[in-house]
Amino acid sequence: MQPAELTKIQTLTKEEVLNDYRIAFESRQASLTGRKEVFMGKAKFGIFGDGKEVAQLAMAKYFQPGDFRSGYYRDQTFMFATGELTVQQYFAQLYAHTDVEAEPATAGRAMNGHFGTRSLDADGNWKDLTKLKNSSSDISPTGGQMPRLVGLAYASKLYRQNPDLKGFDKFSVNGNEVAFGTIGNASTSEGMFFEAINAGGVLQIPMLVSVWDDGYGISVPAHYQTTKGSISEILAGFQREAKGEQGYEIFKVKGWDYQALCETYEKAVAVCREEHVPVLVHVEEMTQPQGHSTSGSHERYKSKERLAWEEEFDCLKKMREWILESGYANAEALDTIESEAKEAVKQARAAAWNAFTAGIKADHDKCQELLNKLVSESQSEHASKLAEIAEELHKAVNPIRADAVKAARKALRYVRNEKTAAKRDLKAWLEEAIGENAERFNSYLYSQSEESALLVPEVKPEFTEESPQVDGREVLQACFDAALARNPAVFAFGEDVGKIGDVNQAFAGLQEKYGELRVTDTGIRECTIVGQGIGAALRGLRPIAEIQYLDYLLYAIQILSDDLASLQYRTKGGQKAPLIVRTRGHRLEGIWHSGSPIGMILNSIRGMHVLVPRNMTQAAGFYNTMLQSDDPALIIEPLNGYRLKETIPANIGEFTVPLGVPQVLKAGTDITIVTYGSMCRIVMDAATQLEEFGISCEVIDVQSLLPFDIHHSIVESVKKTNRVIFADEDVPGGASAFMMQKVVEEQEAYRWLDSQPRTIAAHEHRPPYGSDGDYFSKPNAEDIFDTVYEMMHEAEPARFPKVY
Repeated sequence: MQPAELTKIQTLTKEEVLNDYRIAFESRQASLTGRKEVFMGKAKFGIFGDGKEVAQLAMAKYFQPGDFRSGYYRDQTFMFATGELTVQQYFAQLYAHTDVEAEPATAGRAMNGHFGTRSLDADGNWKDLTKLKNSSSDISPTGGQMPRLVGLAYASKLYRQNPDLKGFDKFSVNGNEVAFGTIGNASTSEGMFFEAINAGGVLQIPMLVSVWDDGYGISVPAHYQTTKGSISEILAGFQREAKGEQGYEIFKVKGWDYQALCETYEKAVAVCREEHVPVLVHVEEMTQPQGHSTSGSHERYKSKERLAWEEEFDCLKKMREWILESGYANAEALDTIESEAKEAVKQARAAAWNAFTAGIKADHDKCQELLNKLVSESQSEHASKLAEIAEELHKAVNPIRADAVKAARKALRYVRNEKTAAKRDLKAWLEEAIGENAERFNSYLYSQSEESALLVPEVKPEFTEESPQVDGREVLQACFDAALARNPAVFAFGEDVGKIGDVNQAFAGLQEKYGELRVTDTGIRECTIVGQGIGAALRGLRPIAEIQYLDYLLYAIQILSDDLASLQYRTKGGQKAPLIVRTRGHRLEGIWHSGSPIGMILNSIRGMHVLVPRNMTQAAGFYNTMLQSDDPALIIEPLNGYRLKETIPANIGEFTVPLGVPQVLKAGTDITIVTYGSMCRIVMDAATQLEEFGISCEVIDVQSLLPFDIHHSIVESVKKTNRVIFADEDVPGGASAFMMQKVVEEQEAYRWLDSQPRTIAAHEHRPPYGSDGDYFSKPNAEDIFDTVYEMMHEAEPARFPKVY
């Protein structure tokens, strides 16, 4: 029997079809074996892609070098089929192998099913992404891959339409790259999904979204998740009416129909790649044979009828039937493929486990040797306790690195008064092990390349007699003008950024000068504004994404936290997205425009730099610094500074402000006041008033909160004044407490204090509207005066009698 005639695809050879079946069957066996490994205690958790294999095979056929994936944790078959994941690497991730060669996606930092390729070499430099099949690094939050997908596709539009980017040939070939997104049907209920779909349609970008629809979201069926139970039906209004019109192409296809899937993805990808039209592929009637994850069984919530249907329409079963019916192979040949696939997975699993345990065993054995030596040499009355610790380590089943370290730390407690060679050797081993594990588990929160923001050299602003006094916004305007002229990869976007040049006009006239591709408006969609920036930055561009006001960051904080801030960490330096998020805040009035949720930010986005300039000259210097670095940053401009006069530097496009270096705004001897941003002007006002009453304040602007005072200069001020206040507009216990911990605890300033350290913060409620609301809600000069005066009264009551 000859292979059945295909309606569109003429290239499916016998070799290709059978190789696809082999990949699919290996992937299924990897899922089944992975589940067993979790239940045997060799891995902590498992989530697998069983039931989704055939659709992913079809999609992978049209995934070309230069393309990008932004998917989720069911996509293992796609990664196998594109050659970007081996079965051994798959198990290495399940076991959390920390060797980046063994587990290149995350170096053991993310649970299994979180895929990614390495865009950077060992030194943090970009590889040639046009020659690679690229996968952006997965995150767990459902729907969280969608905002980034917008940016990955938008980059292709910029590379195709901006002629000044033609030389960026390591990142694009004329914008021909498609961004492939995948998402589960239940996660299409997320706001991020709808926002990203709308943004993709507005932008008309090569974004191909595949919805893997197995009818459930864990235990919750589709009729609870989606209106009409079908995402393609409710998005039908996005379907473009004709070629050349704005909109989507929408396809529906069965997840078990190999031939139809191949035909569908051939058409879908061609539309995306050639026309730059977004596409939705709704893949229905998928199954999930093992349920959601190793945390539970789907038999608890699926009916017997549903379970029977899933067994009948299992995509591997249907693919096997199709192969037999079409004459590509007989049953014996397929049985052989299945048998070989099972053996291949078995061997890959064993190889991954052996490689994973080898390094741990070496540490375990060395620690065991040193403990045994300690037991034999110890003269302590605790010798029996040491022997117990050594025996406990010896009996550990499937030991992990922590077992040896814990044993060493416990043992050293009992010999703290001894001076033996065995103790010295164990202590030396422990110090080395802790250092090695810090590299394994704690490195790459920020860039460790030569382009780290901390390595950008300081260039001071230059002023001449001719340097004019201008509005603060004009300082920024000149800075952005210089940045756009200097580097064609720089572009800015956000609500009202384009035509009017943002609400405070720092980009005024720059769209007209550089064009809409370089300075552009967006809709009101903070989440995907950030995602658009992340994706573009992952592809070598230098976006400045504006969030109009600091309060609006709440819409995007999840993406900033889970995706951008953790990117270098979760890939162990394998990917970077040097996005600058620009916003403004502080001293803005009104419950929803209070503008200072700094504690929330500091606790959410470790992995980004948080820069808090007091004026627009400092802000411009920070922009210049970050545009030379490969770190992401949030730059918060002081909202009340756009109309204040500043002297514009002659080297506006070149000067830089170093990160983590506070600046003394006013020298003093009695008390140190630490603050930042708009509070600097208020504190300086109070310091001037206090000087009239004989109190000398040293006012320090920290300038950046992440990083914070990397040279520990603030403690030197406290050594001189012996008193310290931390002033901030956040709620009590927010950023003021953060600064106190950094200085009093980390810098050990407590050693030099003669008075209790104090914080000055806003009230716990949000500020009401109006100037009185601002005054009575947030710190003012009188609050600062009274707090400082009270501290001086406690120290010298005769010299500083009570005011009230």
